[in-house]
Amino acid sequence: MKESKIKKKNTFLKKLFLKLSRRLGYEVMDQSDLTLQDLDGSNSKSSLSKLGVNSLTLPMGTVNITRPVKSLDIILRTCASIKMLTQSKERIFEKEKSEYTLRCLKSIVNSIKFSEKELKKIKIKLTIIDFNSDQTIIDKYETILNNNFFSYEIKKLEYEKYSSQISDTNEENKPVTNNQKSNMSNIHQSIELSKTCDDLIYFVEDDYIHSKNSILELISAYEKFTSQLNTEVFLCPTDYPYLYRDIENTNIFIGNQSHWRRINQTLCTFLTSKKMIDKYHEKITQMCKFEHYPFEKPLHNIYKKEFCFSPIPSIAIHCTNINSIYGLSPNVDLKKLWEEAAF
Repeated sequence: MKESKIKKKNTFLKKLFLKLSRRLGYEVMDQSDLTLQDLDGSNSKSSLSKLGVNSLTLPMGTVNITRPVKSLDIILRTCASIKMLTQSKERIFEKEKSEYTLRCLKSIVNSIKFSEKELKKIKIKLTIIDFNSDQTIIDKYETILNNNFFSYEIKKLEYEKYSSQISDTNEENKPVTNNQKSNMSNIHQSIELSKTCDDLIYFVEDDYIHSKNSILELISAYEKFTSQLNTEVFLCPTDYPYLYRDIENTNIFIGNQSHWRRINQTLCTFLTSKKMIDKYHEKITQMCKFEHYPFEKPLHNIYKKEFCFSPIPSIAIHCTNINSIYGLSPNVDLKKLWEEAAF
């Protein structure tokens, strides 16, 4: 009986201490496993960082967030009918294109729901711009997106409107394929849609499978880096192998749960702010009207002036063919991510 009373007394004092500590802006951590303590006495699974408030990195201390994120618009460009944009090789796992599209969407939704407690603090909207997918696939989009705390919208690509603005020949003086024109049109419509957004915009291609912590990591890293650098930045969720070919200087930053390094190239999946899109609107839309070589050259020119970071290791994998240096990220359990995104 005495042991029971002592235990209750200790639990009460512990809760009181935890409440007092949090009111003073402190957290109590178990040094044996570096977990935060919850009021019920259990180990918390919460992030050390608090969106819009601070970013805590052990043992370096706290970065106060001076640039809080207000909202996130995810603009997903989908086309479940085109197997490969510019290649004839099989993608990793050798599935139909629709399978990658659905798993991409499911992985993003899983990631948002995984960090629902933290992400409910900001406004999130997911918009799909789809080109030529079957209605059965559109119905599956709806099933995945229904009954979530964030809003969503499914739009059709206005192909004729945007394709008419594309040059018929590219930088290598070769004809621009119809597949490439649909891709460029979708990017163009995504950029135009971003004019209605309020803060962060995540442009995503439909063959990227995201880890469960990816969306929270992107937002947390954005808040931390912009607060440290006092400027808007670009983030790419994928650690591309082709960026390790050359010996180059870089900068290493610590995000919420990942290291990030400065890079000077990405593909067309990236996150940035509306301020950056407005600032470089003309340069970014160059990708949509003229096929450069490489295709993302206008983005790369922007990265010469602005900070762009990617995580180590990847928090999203690009499902291209197994031999592509533009795809499969190193040191990532690819099969695990694929299976977690099953629909």
